[in-house]
Amino acid sequence: MRFYLFIFLISFSVLISCKNNYKETEVSLEPYTIEDGFNLEVLAAEPLLKAPVSIDFDSEGRIWVAQMPGYMNDLQGSGEEDASGSILILEDLDEDGTLDHSKVFIDSLVMPRALAHVYGGLLYAEPPYLWFVDIEDDKPVNKVMVDSIYAVEGNPEHQPNGLELNIDNWIYNAKSNFRYRRQNGIWKKEPTTFRGQWGITHDNFGRLYYNDNSRILLGDYVLPNTLIDNKFFTPKSSVNKLLTNDQRVYPVFAGSVNRGYAKGVLNSDSILVNATAACGPLVYRGGAFTASYEENVFVCIPEGNLVKRALLTFTGDSIKAKQAWQEKEFITSTDEGFRPVSLKNGPGGNMYIVDMHRGMIGHHAYMSPYLRDNAKAKELDTIVSFGRILKVSHDHTAVAPTPNFNELNGSQLVSLLSDENGWVRDRAQHFLIFKEFKDVMGQVKELALFTENPFSQIHALYVLEGWNALSFDFLTNVIEKSGSKVSSHALVLSRKFIADKNIKKANNIFIDILNRNDLGLDVYLGNLMGNWIELDEKRFMPIMMEILSRRKTNATVNEAIVSGLGQIDSLIYNNEAIMNDVRDTPFNYMLANSITNKRADKMNPIFTRDKINEDTRTSGAKMFFQICASCHGADGKGIEGLAPPLMGSEHVKNTERLALIILHGLEGPVHVNGKKYTINLAMPGLIRNESISDTDIANIISYVTNAFSDHPKGLSKKRINELRSVKSSTGMEFTEPELQALDK
Repeated sequence: MRFYLFIFLISFSVLISCKNNYKETEVSLEPYTIEDGFNLEVLAAEPLLKAPVSIDFDSEGRIWVAQMPGYMNDLQGSGEEDASGSILILEDLDEDGTLDHSKVFIDSLVMPRALAHVYGGLLYAEPPYLWFVDIEDDKPVNKVMVDSIYAVEGNPEHQPNGLELNIDNWIYNAKSNFRYRRQNGIWKKEPTTFRGQWGITHDNFGRLYYNDNSRILLGDYVLPNTLIDNKFFTPKSSVNKLLTNDQRVYPVFAGSVNRGYAKGVLNSDSILVNATAACGPLVYRGGAFTASYEENVFVCIPEGNLVKRALLTFTGDSIKAKQAWQEKEFITSTDEGFRPVSLKNGPGGNMYIVDMHRGMIGHHAYMSPYLRDNAKAKELDTIVSFGRILKVSHDHTAVAPTPNFNELNGSQLVSLLSDENGWVRDRAQHFLIFKEFKDVMGQVKELALFTENPFSQIHALYVLEGWNALSFDFLTNVIEKSGSKVSSHALVLSRKFIADKNIKKANNIFIDILNRNDLGLDVYLGNLMGNWIELDEKRFMPIMMEILSRRKTNATVNEAIVSGLGQIDSLIYNNEAIMNDVRDTPFNYMLANSITNKRADKMNPIFTRDKINEDTRTSGAKMFFQICASCHGADGKGIEGLAPPLMGSEHVKNTERLALIILHGLEGPVHVNGKKYTINLAMPGLIRNESISDTDIANIISYVTNAFSDHPKGLSKKRINELRSVKSSTGMEFTEPELQALDK
């Protein structure tokens, strides 16, 4: 009896301990302000996670997190190469709406920066690799390398990221010119437009948006990869466009920003004026906020501890953005640890915020002495063991159950293609494709043809594209029955059916489209003309000329046509009658540029660049810590008896003098900021080290002038090479007087 009682007590204590083992950290949101009518909630916080940078949702709606605790642990960026990163699964075991449990899916990662739930598994980036794993019982299996050069090792601020699954079934990235998808079990990688820096998002139509540090919103006027058929023409009028000139931000307190001493960076109250670290844009597609918020763009401004809202206007051939308010933001905080770096649409139509919650988010290679001193004084470098996921909901949002996509059949998934939540529509489309629910093909085709919701039609079209179930006849039928948005996609999808057998039907439907006189349709119709003219010049040349005639000055339409000319660009260029008709138009100049590039074999860079190279300052920082820091100190303040300080040194401000010192060395005594340093050891030069190139020297100079002076400068490789032959009187190390004499 005692034995059974003992077993019961042990079992009971285990159950009780498990039940109470919930890590729901209470975080005060008192320092935060959100727009009226909205709610801000903390879903997860430390110690569940630390330094999150990216999230995605699995088929059950659970949050998966990539976290980078090795990033900027201190002002020197120590531990950046340690395998301290991981991907976590967050769960709400007590089902109270707050996440209380985390389990490790993959650990021992170095700077994991992106993840996406696709094809029933997880795609994730750990530089330099892009990996895919299947998932069994929340464990990774069948690991596959998708790309061995996805992201070069180096500065995390300048590596590809995003992994955004778009409506066209391709996965796009920021800071990259490649896109990915899996077909028939094989991963494909192909060039695309180079986009942005950190974060990428898409609208209901499938256009892409992104940004960089100082520009809050960039985007493409056209659907991705529609204007790159002509490899010798680089589109500039329709992709990678600045959507607003207003870069103002409105923080509510004086935070710490890089180069705050520079004119115009701060206002008279020492508050940031314009964005300097914008990232993580999101087109809200949740359908749960009020109608005025649908397809608004929200932007992370981590340096200002805020989230910004912008409004989009679509014109058919362009997109414009404007800030929703002046002197106001959607979310602000006086908590300097609040670092929103990524935003997501997700379950319930809510918006989810990834708060890295880090004192320092600027990489040490780019940190000015001004910010370094400011951060140290405020002890920002001690804010390192934090991380949060926040949820934004609307007051009047009805709580919608999150579907478990793994448990849905084909018909249920088809119905979700019409859901108000764009995240649900995207997931339903993807599950229909990779689970191959082709038994509901009739329902999908009916949705593509007969619905009043153009976005449902578009999703249905790309389900059929993913199944390889489209035909030219079907697409022309869709065009006949649909409006501009859906017809534009049908035109793009028709490209693979350009063939002699379809000439007559193509001519008829193109004339019908031409008669609609729709600007947006003219972009995509014009883009197709080159390939059809190659098959039948008599039928299709007049269509192209009609579009050019009525859109003579429209840069987007002209660029679309030139981008589609491909093999017949010379035919058009050498046709005197045509060129006379388009004289002094954008088409004329664009086509001439294409012909010139072809003759010089100068292709669009996306076809010649296979990876993104490491930036100069990061490369220079690595070499500095390997070669220079042991004597000058990691902080550049020098080490007594070994080397004088670099911080604020006149020898650093003069880049040619700095190059001579690095190349040939320096013999003391030496003065820095009026103080004399008499050191018995001479600094040896690097000129005799054949493994160190002029590029390496230039990179060191780029880093040192940025890190230890208020005015970063560079020096060309050509000039550095010339300075190799400038010698001191002894042919060995320079003395300070000799360097000063060379300045005169």
